[in-house]
Amino acid sequence: MIVLVRGGGDLASGVVLRLYRAGLKVLITELPHPMAVRRLVAFSEAVLTGEASVEGLTAKRVLDPGDALRMMNIWAKGQIPVVVDPEAAAIASVHPTVVVDARLLKIAVPLPPARVNLLIGLGPGFTPGVNCHAAVETARGPWLGRVYWNSSPLEDTGKPEDVLMQSHTRVLRAPIGGRLKVFAKIGEIVEPDQLLAQVDDSSLFALFRGVVRGILPDGTYVEAGVKIGDVDPRCDPDLCTLVSDKALAVAGGVLEAILSKPELRKNFWA
Repeated sequence: MIVLVRGGGDLASGVVLRLYRAGLKVLITELPHPMAVRRLVAFSEAVLTGEASVEGLTAKRVLDPGDALRMMNIWAKGQIPVVVDPEAAAIASVHPTVVVDARLLKIAVPLPPARVNLLIGLGPGFTPGVNCHAAVETARGPWLGRVYWNSSPLEDTGKPEDVLMQSHTRVLRAPIGGRLKVFAKIGEIVEPDQLLAQVDDSSLFALFRGVVRGILPDGTYVEAGVKIGDVDPRCDPDLCTLVSDKALAVAGGVLEAILSKPELRKNFWA
């Protein structure tokens, strides 16, 4: 069984990691210029660097979504292909049994370009029977990771989760559109009022002591309001390299959705 995951950000990468560990072949499709902030736990980084590793699992870039031979060679090495393929054209070339839309666009998205046996959507924007077969909750709380077959995930609140009483203050967003200049590294402990980044002539400073858990690459062009970084007040650099509990919980929901289809189980490790 092949599972194609649309998106290679940190939450999507947690799904990929758990499915791989369960013995499945997984393929990631990504944008030519990924915007994942938590880059040390995002397989999308392979698009920028050629390869990327998360918790010991390596992913390698594939430029042609029709290059099934290269994908098979990567699988044969126990690795994950990451295809530059924003339109998910690879569905037609590799014929995945399952597609997981993990892009977290938080809006209603159209169906992929080709029919699949099971389409799973993560978070807001997905309605079973409309643009997916099943949806998985991504909001923290007692519903996190639950699988919905007849209802939709909770709507996006727009509010980042609280970490040690820090919410909006820990998320860095571009004040204007422009070119990003980065002054802090992922894993670095920063102090209040320390310069973290600039977008053109607009500066962003740390508001509290914390660890830079993620930040976009230097030189990235960003639109106003886009998330460009994340400062964690727990000051633990290990948090930068470990897949989050949230990502693993959502991954568990994806695995449940796949295994709940009896007709798919016989092909689980095929």
